[in-house]
Amino acid sequence: MYKIRPMTADDYQAVVALMKQTPGVSLREADSRESTSRYLERNPGLSFVAEIGDRLGACVMSGHDGRRGYLQHLVVLPEYRRRGIATALVERCLAELESLGILKCHIDVFKTNAQASAYWESRGWRLRTDINRYSFVRTGAENA
Repeated sequence: MYKIRPMTADDYQAVVALMKQTPGVSLREADSRESTSRYLERNPGLSFVAEIGDRLGACVMSGHDGRRGYLQHLVVLPEYRRRGIATALVERCLAELESLGILKCHIDVFKTNAQASAYWESRGWRLRTDINRYSFVRTGAENA
């Protein structure tokens, strides 16, 4: 059995360990302890972890810009997959976002991560083909 609870800054090391063990998830400067703590403070109660026994086995981060929600870093260790943990984590995020009036949510998935793409599509999320996402990184922060 697993227990879902809000993610805290104290979970940082365990969450980074989850990400490092998961193909298709990248760690960048934006995932530093400081940046993650700032994100959690800016979006209180919107990111979650799943404890399986005495181990952190899954996580998801979410936030919003006042209009749209954004999910990031949904990770479930392979040995805990297919137990409904990812779906429960996502549902918690969506429910909390909805309670704030945020009804539309986005997630970015690397084009090379076929497993993640299949997961999202199987859950009714649709691939956007009508927009292009552009990013801009300030000089000196190439890995942001």
